[in-house]
Amino acid sequence: MVTSAPASPVRPVFVLGCPRSGTTLLQLMLHAHPRIALPPETRFVLPAYEDRLRFGDLRDAGNRAGLAAWITGRKETRFHELGLDADTVARRIEVGPPTLGSALGITLRSYAEHHGKVRWGDKRPAYALHVEEILRLFPDAQFVHLVRDGRDCVASLLGMPWWHRGFHEAVATWAQVMDVTRRYAGRLGPDSWHELRFEDLVTDPEPRLRELCAYLGEEYAPEMAEPSRQAKGAVPARKTWHRRTHGALDTSRAGSWQRRLTPDQIRLCDVVLGERLVGNGYALSGAVKPDPAEVLRYRKVAALRRAAHAKRRALDRLARVREPGPVAAARSLTTSEFRA
Repeated sequence: MVTSAPASPVRPVFVLGCPRSGTTLLQLMLHAHPRIALPPETRFVLPAYEDRLRFGDLRDAGNRAGLAAWITGRKETRFHELGLDADTVARRIEVGPPTLGSALGITLRSYAEHHGKVRWGDKRPAYALHVEEILRLFPDAQFVHLVRDGRDCVASLLGMPWWHRGFHEAVATWAQVMDVTRRYAGRLGPDSWHELRFEDLVTDPEPRLRELCAYLGEEYAPEMAEPSRQAKGAVPARKTWHRRTHGALDTSRAGSWQRRLTPDQIRLCDVVLGERLVGNGYALSGAVKPDPAEVLRYRKVAALRRAAHAKRRALDRLARVREPGPVAAARSLTTSEFRA
């Protein structure tokens, strides 16, 4: 009697971190792997989850069609940057499993198949504060957290055309990401959570990428160390702030906070980020203590961020009570035999 071998698992991969920590570079490295495809940063996974009640019971084919149109037909989702045929993906969602995670997974997997690859996932810094939501959608997800010196993240954020929240908010953002991800690292363990430092990745990429591939259960591919080859096709031209991804790996930005931040800003970072920086292997500047008024201002901003995060968690718990059905992706989406 001949029996068929079970389908091999293809756990989805999610890259996250503080904004400006190098997640786009890591996305390109993973996308260079012959079995892994990570798209340009999308805007449909978290918004769809947060608005999931509006789509109704997805056991109804009409509701699945509405969700498919929402994903594929709106500029805000950035679906158009994936290079996929909207009608084809919409049809796959309509006839696919009746859960939100399945619809989102079909879209991401379609991108991987478009590139002739098996593994799929997504990259977005914001996922660092929404690990719980990703796990509800994709319970077998593997997370990759890229850590960068918080002072470099802050300095880089302050130079971005889309960052309008100021210095204290940038510092509080890095601190919150580090605190939240630390909890999930402990909870999920080494089978579902992998962490690496940006500075190590750009200085000596091969050993770090080999460790990453071992975590993912994949063979290392040398082309991963040359992410610039992927940049033209995988980084939208409008994102001029990612222009460095088009060239060779650049180590000059590591530690650039020393010339990009003011002495007052460095002093504040030393005090409010000190324990987190040291815990991740970054040396403090040794500057004198900052103005107490500046510390107080930071504390207020950080407290508001924590309160907003707690409110989102509470609203999510309330929404779960009203869900008409499960949200997790069907298991067939995470096997190599899936076809919608």
